[in-house]
Amino acid sequence: MKKFLSILGTNSDYSTNRILLQFIQKHFADQADIEIFEIKHLPAFNKPEDKTAPQEVQKLADKIREADGVIISSPEYNHSVPAILKSTLEWLSYTNQALIDKPVMLTGASYGRLGSSRAQSHLRQMLDAPELKARIMPSSEFLIGYSLQAFDDNGTLKDQQKIEELEQIFNDFIHFVDITNQLVNANETHQKQAANFSWETN
Repeated sequence: MKKFLSILGTNSDYSTNRILLQFIQKHFADQADIEIFEIKHLPAFNKPEDKTAPQEVQKLADKIREADGVIISSPEYNHSVPAILKSTLEWLSYTNQALIDKPVMLTGASYGRLGSSRAQSHLRQMLDAPELKARIMPSSEFLIGYSLQAFDDNGTLKDQQKIEELEQIFNDFIHFVDITNQLVNANETHQKQAANFSWETN
């Protein structure tokens, strides 16, 4: 059974993205062990001179490394991702590069009609940065629009078509994880490039 880490990309106490990840965790329990990680307790990024991550950030990095793949669910704020998610990615990129070559699936729920489409687009760009270099599953946007009305009282998606769409994407992600984790030849090169990367000299 696969082991996935799902990252809730917001510090909101009430978030439909949390409900979405809880649904994914429950719905696919027979296919994967999925842990939900809350980033709301992580400190705001503050560039450390010694590149040492705070304890909570290092805990997240360790969980990412132990997982077969990562699922990130993000809302959309002002056409982009929440500040706390960007801060988390900055910690990971600057201190430990835990996401390098890690298979990643993107999901998102938003109150508006378009879901989190623009946030996911920005997130893809960020995850391709030299010190992140995650392996994002292509052509796999899963978007929940009007998310306040999307779930019933038990946290289950009401729209059966959206459930079927999610099932197809999740099954594709399992195959994507298998394929990606076989492509290990470039991993050492990416790690060295990230470790030696400097915006001041590039």
